[in-house]
Amino acid sequence: MSAATPRHAIVSGASSGIGEAICQRLLREGWHVTGLSRRAASWQAPGYQHLSIDLAQPDTIPAALEGLSTDAIIHAAGMMRAAPLGALDPKVSATLWQLHVEAAERMVNTLLPRLSDGGRILLIGSRAATGIAGRSQYSAGKAALVAMARAWAQELLPRRITVNVVSPGTTDTAMLRDPARANNAPKIPPIGRLIEPEEVAALSCFLLGPEAGAITGQQVFICGGSSL
Repeated sequence: MSAATPRHAIVSGASSGIGEAICQRLLREGWHVTGLSRRAASWQAPGYQHLSIDLAQPDTIPAALEGLSTDAIIHAAGMMRAAPLGALDPKVSATLWQLHVEAAERMVNTLLPRLSDGGRILLIGSRAATGIAGRSQYSAGKAALVAMARAWAQELLPRRITVNVVSPGTTDTAMLRDPARANNAPKIPPIGRLIEPEEVAALSCFLLGPEAGAITGQQVFICGGSSL
């Protein structure tokens, strides 16, 4: 990464929630940011550009990213669905897997030749990766991100590219108010409050920075005690 020119990050799920908070934090820290999401963000800022893309359709990702080079890839797009065993919908499983796992794979696989040496790959996981009753479909995809990140981290050591997963607990985003989860109320972390997107963004941006160059292949929880 050159100090002479702004670093460039590509962030999925940029229009809301954790992805939006990461974009805004990076911009404040002097990065240029390309945001990926179906709809444009409700805000604009110097150094920010938006690409409209449905990340649940992974086949469209390589063409959308053609010609882009970057210093960091952040996959923050996500959605949550809950159902108990015996009522699992295979279509939900497919959608969650495509959005959480396949989209990450296509993004990184496409951009890797144009990712700078010493760059960063960061996947936003979930405390649910450890397994939560009633959320097996969601948990499965988030757990897969951890295994995938650890494998990539080993492969990319020669290029000094770090690969990590930040796994929040219940975070105060619009996803909590999704009508699709009306019958599955969020659980407040043991600290007695929700995690703030800005807290996740702060940890994420540390892992994207120069002082985190020796941290790779790790899952870092920010969950208010939920994983204890």
